[in-house]
Amino acid sequence: MESEWDPLDEPPSPPRCSSVFERDRHVAYMEMMYQLLPSPYETQEINRLTLAYFVISGLHLLSALDRVDKEAAASWVLSLQARPTNKAELNDGKFYGFHGSRTSQFPPDNYGVLCHNNSHMASTYSALAILKIVGYDFSSIDSETILTSMRNLQQPDGSFMPIHTGAETDLRFVYCAAAICFMLEDWRGMDKEKAKEYIINCQSFDGGFGLIPGSESHGGATYCAVASLRLMGVIGDDILSTSAASSIINMPLLLDWILQRQATDGGFQGRPNKDSDTCYAFWIGAVLRMLGCYKLIDEKALRGFLLTCQSEYGGFSKFPAGQVPDLYHSYYGLTAFSLLGESGMNPLCFELGIADLAATGLLI
Repeated sequence: MESEWDPLDEPPSPPRCSSVFERDRHVAYMEMMYQLLPSPYETQEINRLTLAYFVISGLHLLSALDRVDKEAAASWVLSLQARPTNKAELNDGKFYGFHGSRTSQFPPDNYGVLCHNNSHMASTYSALAILKIVGYDFSSIDSETILTSMRNLQQPDGSFMPIHTGAETDLRFVYCAAAICFMLEDWRGMDKEKAKEYIINCQSFDGGFGLIPGSESHGGATYCAVASLRLMGVIGDDILSTSAASSIINMPLLLDWILQRQATDGGFQGRPNKDSDTCYAFWIGAVLRMLGCYKLIDEKALRGFLLTCQSEYGGFSKFPAGQVPDLYHSYYGLTAFSLLGESGMNPLCFELGIADLAATGLLI
């Protein structure tokens, strides 16, 4: 059988780049992911709850939450919560949040060895976000178990471990803790003062934030830092009008660093000398929104970059040039268009990464 393209011929033309946001295709893509994840996601089984968050929140941003069975989604999420067998276990050092998937709920083997990763702070954030989106009554959630055990994960320097043993500590999990407390409307799960000091110590010499003190500034870490401070009520809407002397973070340096992340192709990079990447249109863009300076970027150029990453089948890829879309970049591509004020999309809550309607308890 003859090949459709001879290597000596002119290369085939790249997939078309639409000049418009293809909402219906994105709805179809997310709905497909809601029904059945493709086989390449098998290695992400342990993160199934986070993948579900991308899908359900994505459909909500697209004003297509009617594609989701809300009651079934809530029931499935709640089935993943870890629970102590008695109240005394609340202080045994383990975290009783939400498991990332059914496979991480396997019981100990015959020798008493746990074969799973236990519940995780990132999975717990995803679980609560989904429950917010589908309109679940949070008064029915066992928040005391979550918060009491989560506080045990906070380290002396204010950082958090995501699970009770053998894990790294950095700004990602400080953010998860702040988001969990905010959504549960209860701050007993963390020492806010210690967390604030840790965040401040993560600001680098160039103005951005690293994942840990002394590390390189990074777009994702900077989002975690600023969003956490916002959720904790440490910085407010008037942060730009606050004098440099009274601000707990170096705002002029932060603004300088963050605004330099828009590259010549219109997209955002996570660090200097890196290629633009779809997801940073959220991580960097949301920081700019929280600081009230989104208007300082070239929105037209950003939109143009994102459209080059938009797949003709729906969803978004990490980079342009017709790459296959993936769920992670598809979700953050959608959040980026929400930040841009795309018609027909629900506005985004910058701090929580879900639609404003879900963050405020309104279901649509």
